[in-house]
Amino acid sequence: MTLSMAPIEAWFSQQGWTPLPFQRQSWQAYLEGRSGLIQVPTGSGKTYAAVMGPIAEMLAVQGADTTQRRLQDCVQTVQKQGESENNKRPRRTTTPQTNIQGLRLLYITPLRALSRDLALAIQQPIEAMGWPLQVGIRNGDTASSARTRQLRSPPQILITTPESLALLLANPKATELFSGLQAVVLDEWHELMGSKRGSQTELCLSWLRRLRPGLRTWAISATIGNLEEAAQTALGTGPEPCLITAPIARATAIRSLLPESIDGFPWAGHLGLRMYEELVAALEPGVSTLLFTNTRNQAERWHQCLRYACPEMEGALALHHSAIDRAEREAIEAGVKNGALRWVVATSSLDLGVDFQPVERVVQIGSAKNVARLLQRAGRSAHSPGGTSQVLFMPTHALELLELSALRRGLAAGLVEERRPPTAPIDVLLQHLTSLACGPGFEPDQTLAAIRTAWSYRQLSDADWQWCLRFLEHGGDCLGAYPRYRKLERDGDLYFVKEKAIARMHRLHIGTITADRAVTVRFVRGAVLGHVEEAFIGRLKAGDVFFFAGRQLEFVRLREMTALVKASSKKSNTVPAWAGGQMALSDLLSRHLRAEVDCCSRALAGEAKLNSPELVALEPLLQRQVQLSRLPRQHELLVEVCNSREGSHLYAYPFEGRFVHEGLGFLWAWRLARHQASTITVSVNDYGFELLAPKNYPFEELFELHAEELLDATNLKDDLEQAINLSELCRRRFRAIAQISGLVLNGYPGQSKSGGQLQISAALLYDVFSRHEPANRLLAQARSEVLTEQLDLPRITLALQRLQRCSLQLERTPRPGPLAFPLLAERLNNRMSNESLLQRLERLRQEAERAEEGGLTQYID
Repeated sequence: MTLSMAPIEAWFSQQGWTPLPFQRQSWQAYLEGRSGLIQVPTGSGKTYAAVMGPIAEMLAVQGADTTQRRLQDCVQTVQKQGESENNKRPRRTTTPQTNIQGLRLLYITPLRALSRDLALAIQQPIEAMGWPLQVGIRNGDTASSARTRQLRSPPQILITTPESLALLLANPKATELFSGLQAVVLDEWHELMGSKRGSQTELCLSWLRRLRPGLRTWAISATIGNLEEAAQTALGTGPEPCLITAPIARATAIRSLLPESIDGFPWAGHLGLRMYEELVAALEPGVSTLLFTNTRNQAERWHQCLRYACPEMEGALALHHSAIDRAEREAIEAGVKNGALRWVVATSSLDLGVDFQPVERVVQIGSAKNVARLLQRAGRSAHSPGGTSQVLFMPTHALELLELSALRRGLAAGLVEERRPPTAPIDVLLQHLTSLACGPGFEPDQTLAAIRTAWSYRQLSDADWQWCLRFLEHGGDCLGAYPRYRKLERDGDLYFVKEKAIARMHRLHIGTITADRAVTVRFVRGAVLGHVEEAFIGRLKAGDVFFFAGRQLEFVRLREMTALVKASSKKSNTVPAWAGGQMALSDLLSRHLRAEVDCCSRALAGEAKLNSPELVALEPLLQRQVQLSRLPRQHELLVEVCNSREGSHLYAYPFEGRFVHEGLGFLWAWRLARHQASTITVSVNDYGFELLAPKNYPFEELFELHAEELLDATNLKDDLEQAINLSELCRRRFRAIAQISGLVLNGYPGQSKSGGQLQISAALLYDVFSRHEPANRLLAQARSEVLTEQLDLPRITLALQRLQRCSLQLERTPRPGPLAFPLLAERLNNRMSNESLLQRLERLRQEAERAEEGGLTQYID
């Protein structure tokens, strides 16, 4: 350990701590000038591992500068005395300023909520030891006066988000601000790198590295499978990354709530709420608990359920998700930390590294769908080195017990999901170049060289680069007649945005997060509660009552994208729904799930034993599945066909996840319809998909004749384009791309456009480009994103290749079995009816049981 780490060691000693080996390894690597990635379990001290090296360097520099100034003062005194004696004119000397002035460490975090905790964690040793360092926070919540002060007198350590960093680069003072930067820390890098926010961060870092060639970068992650790629993405094409891991054992204890009995017809999405009594009995009022759901809609419903079931928890129960107003969220987070709030129903808004020391237990409602997500949520409890995370699993339907068993298998294997960065998104590049032009300006050749040091843009072609410059300077081939699209102007060797109105609008819209237009929810006379989607508010009329932010609200009127509401005591079950709520099984968890199904199949055949309490509880359901059909082994693809009064049904069970099944379902429907035309309805879930056709459609005969064709991946892309309205999907995807690239703007604050207006503007541009510039790079990007992200073409390809190697098992069943029942429920959930879904499912279950007892061959809907 070098001498310069002595102040850090002193603070650790004052706390009664001993630095962990991985922390000392990180400090040493930093002081040696290296960059890399730190991966250790949540709550193990990653933040101090990343920041204490830079802090020690700052303190060492300050100490050296203090000594240098003292020596300089002595020299000046001697010189003045000598010059006075020799009657000479004193020579002018300058005292160097301390290098600790100015911004030295930039800490980038994906969530604003993390900024406050990070600042407190970093300030703790600074205040305790009296180090002359300042910590600042800069994000969308920072007051304009504080931002101005930071530019005038920047702190040595600045905690910010990718969007705020990009906004700083759009400032003319950016070069001066970052001229002394020594290090960048990327917190929760796994969360950033898999999205365009990661691409935005990469581009910002490429500019900073050109300005500061010796800049060191350290990424932090708790849960990521592809460590080497993640580190390389963070560091760019420069130095070889230093990977620092630690064999810190962090135990995760998972206990599941099991229903008293499981019959052969698993509910889809309703077993959970029906088991609220069991959940309430398992919760303890005095135990601080986070209850995680996968969607905001589920969080609202569960908060409503617990509020009525446990009136004694009034004041100690809260709801937290990203649509709730920031001030309310901050108050809830403070309440958890000080122990005033005991139960909080939350979504992924509390997934990441917010430090909640008092939290003792985590409840996962429904499957986490992802091993890394479960680990991340589990880490919110016992958030300290050596702690054991306590997780209580509450299934929302019976088959999710299979997923929990698969999650246990995944945790035992010690593997987590991989994250892949987007490949050179052009819309993010266009935004970045405009930001630089709004700030210090950019020289094309030097900037291209810098951008190619960003890992995701390392293969950016000259043709794409020239297209971007032409698009921003001249409006491309189609938009040159409109001044607002001609953004860049050349001044010598540099490009600038000289039109102040264009620069102002660009700064207002920096960022890569695009969501459906949000309507602010505000009391008629009072505070803002949060925001909901425009489509939900559009369905309400004055007097309608709905639940939001844990309150019962009556809609009064809509005024300028603000929904005015008042508190109400009227009863209602209406809860807002937000787009993008569906989560699919990860590819890693899908593999473990197929292994669990295989284990169950062998156990029921007498070849093995059911090896978890969840599988034992599922045995009656699994037995009924075997009686009606079969359970597939890992090397088998099960396909079931049956008839009902609705028509002909085909059920397939690849166990590949919802998004893959969506593509496979439409692909099979289109390929079957080529041989016998018909209208085929597709329903999907994480286990399989259903094709529903009119009565007497020959699914069985067609499958036996064309099974190889259905699994053929040769012309997959072309067939998918035929099976799905690809142009319409591309048109919808183009809206987000147009927003990020700056083609479509949301207007000034208080004058925002509606979602419909944005869609119309983007659709008009899409049609113009399609007609007059079919080679437009943004059109190509929209198509690529639809195929690779929305339809998950690479994973569909791998799934088809796997299924080609499987043995096909076609079973004719008298009625839908246990595996098919959730698919049937999925389709019913999307159908208009004067019955609730729960009523329809209960009726279907009773009729199926009667049919089974009476030997009937049909069920009635």
